[in-house]
Amino acid sequence: MPRSKNKVASHRRRKKLLAKAKGYWGARKNVLTVAKTHVEKGLVHAYRDRKLKKRNYRNLWVVRINAAIRPFGISYSKFINALKVKGVVINRKILAQLSTEHPNAFAELVNFVQK
Repeated sequence: MPRSKNKVASHRRRKKLLAKAKGYWGARKNVLTVAKTHVEKGLVHAYRDRKLKKRNYRNLWVVRINAAIRPFGISYSKFINALKVKGVVINRKILAQLSTEHPNAFAELVNFVQK
């Protein structure tokens, strides 16, 4: 009896992998063995960079808050500590948005914290 290779399942598996490689350059998009390695590497980068994106955004928020705080003569760390002491619970994303989009509200918040 001949060996069954299950062509339907293997064809679907290859098709799914090549669909993930769509848009790649050269043999990476249509040669199975090459596409497999580059799709796997791309998935590794995607997993890692989802974590890095969060870190990068937090750094951006901190930089924006620090730049907005300096004209008031206070450092970032002292401002964050003063917020905690006063019991103000606003995350860094919202603070950064306030500093850029609503500078008057941000100035009021800084004055409240400095008192």
